[in-house]
Amino acid sequence: MASPTIANNAYQMAAKLTQQMGQEPSPASAAGVDFGQLVDEAVSTVLDKGQQADQKAIGLVEGKTDVVDVVTAIAETEMALETMVSVRDRVISAYEEIMRMPI
Repeated sequence: MASPTIANNAYQMAAKLTQQMGQEPSPASAAGVDFGQLVDEAVSTVLDKGQQADQKAIGLVEGKTDVVDVVTAIAETEMALETMVSVRDRVISAYEEIMRMPI
């Protein structure tokens, strides 16, 4: 199920990666990107979103935050986690495909 929020977040993540690389992404320049660093940043993003959602939920209990803000934060956290799981599944699938290749 695609929504404008999902597309927007994907675009923002791609823009962030492009800015970090300092140029437009291309297959030749992608070889210089540290995969471990990308994974670390993605995990950090998911953790940050989870912490933000926790803080907003606490704010809701204290009466300092609006319900809409809490629901939005939880939805963003869920989407980030689903994206991370999807990427993990694709990496595992690619690894299994490589392992099936004849030498």
